[in-house]
Amino acid sequence: MIQPPKLEILIATRNRGKIREIRKMLHSLPVRLRSLDEFAEVSAVEEIGVSYEENASLKALSYAKQTGVCALADDSGLEVEALGGAPGVFSARFGGDHLSDSERNAKLLTALSDYCESKRAARFVCSMALAGWSLEGQEIESSGPQLLALTRGGCEGFIATDAHGENGFGFDPVFTPTGYHATFADLPNEVKARISHRAHAIAAMRVFLDSWLLSVQLDRLSVPP
Repeated sequence: MIQPPKLEILIATRNRGKIREIRKMLHSLPVRLRSLDEFAEVSAVEEIGVSYEENASLKALSYAKQTGVCALADDSGLEVEALGGAPGVFSARFGGDHLSDSERNAKLLTALSDYCESKRAARFVCSMALAGWSLEGQEIESSGPQLLALTRGGCEGFIATDAHGENGFGFDPVFTPTGYHATFADLPNEVKARISHRAHAIAAMRVFLDSWLLSVQLDRLSVPP
């Protein structure tokens, strides 16, 4: 019997750290995972939403429309209680658009230098959106993508007094999750794959994908040649 072509999902980010995390958790799915590097004409999506969910949805819908491939996008941020929940959705731009991760971390540590550990509570939050075409055989040219699923994950912790660790990106070197004595950047990948905000959001998305992909494959196999 001739097998139908494998479904495709675009991992809609250029952040190498995020790509590694998402690929690791979704590699066993019966899909071809694509990357933005495979689409030369794709334009970056401006994150103008006021929430993680809005930004993730904007990116997923836009990249799906631009590429014709179901797109999986996320938006995440760090919320520090002493800063009133900042930087939040502006985490990637905290301190200015052109700062490096290490410079951003240094700026955050300076802002919290007068706070003791009990006042340095923080959380990582991640929203993940999947956009595409829900009906098998639906004409991409005549119908724009739809938001198929939206998930959210979080991880509670606190901001350390100094940056530590190399196994991470963004604010990982200054964030210590509750119950641990090491920053995200010091924890091994197998631990982060269980407890991180992105891991929780991906796990919830995986539940949807398992069901959705099964229904799509069944629809494909039921269509007469």
